Amino acid sequence: MKADLRTLDLNLLKTLDALLDERSVTRAAARLALTQPAVSGMLNRLRDYFEDPLFIRAPHGIVPTTRAEAMAAPVKRILADIDELLQPIAFDPLTATFTFTLAATDYALRAVVVPFIAALKVQAPGIRVRVVPVESDRLVSQLEQGSVDVALITPHTTPDELHSRALYDERYVCMMRADHPDAGKPMTLDRFCALEHVLVSYEGDGFRGVTDGALEKTGRTRHVGLSVSNFLVLPDVLALSDMIAVVPSRIAEKQTGMSVCETPVPVPGFTKSMAWHGRTHRNLAQAWLRGLLLETSQRA
Repeated sequence: MKADLRTLDLNLLKTLDALLDERSVTRAAARLALTQPAVSGMLNRLRDYFEDPLFIRAPHGIVPTTRAEAMAAPVKRILADIDELLQPIAFDPLTATFTFTLAATDYALRAVVVPFIAALKVQAPGIRVRVVPVESDRLVSQLEQGSVDVALITPHTTPDELHSRALYDERYVCMMRADHPDAGKPMTLDRFCALEHVLVSYEGDGFRGVTDGALEKTGRTRHVGLSVSNFLVLPDVLALSDMIAVVPSRIAEKQTGMSVCETPVPVPGFTKSMAWHGRTHRNLAQAWLRGLLLETSQRA
């Protein structure tokens, strides 16, 4: 019989290893929790496969042939490698050194990534974090290919083929500069509609948001004088004008020199979630990092 890896049963290698160590079919059978006839049958298959007797009967057991002795070390190596392959990859945050890539908007960068980094640098100082913009049309392929590990998005923008977990529910508040004429006062609906607004629109060209839908239900409208594509410039604009903005509460809480109040109409909030691909779902390091994202976002 010509040796062919495709026809080799790895259980035969375990039997060969036991026979080489024990030099006895009886003792090898006990070690493998098999019957003696079963081990004898496997030895016959090994002899056929390698075209060699492998073991010769002796007064106190069996003696390996030179061919069997030559295979002893390689067989142990192969079995050790297989055993290592089947073990879960160990993960120690304190000693781990790799790069973790997040896809996030500027909102998620401030609301989720900042507290996450603060905890990560204490618990896993060797892990680097790369943050890239969310590209909705490429997100699935990025996660599939590993160029992104986790995306910080929302449930309604999460593709069905991805795993996801809600992080927290966000609500909207009204923000203005600390010395604004209306700072520290309850915001009335009339005043809210009279003031000029700044709107954050990720498209960069929109003058309508969820606040406008909420106002329409009361038969009112507002005046949006400026639409920007991210939150970074918002504090600077508000600090130098009498404009106001309706923003997520986690953004408002982190601003200095600003005054915050409740909106005069209920504005529907949103759920921030994280999404990842099935290829990393059972990865211990990735699962630990997702757990830290959840923990830090919920206590932020």
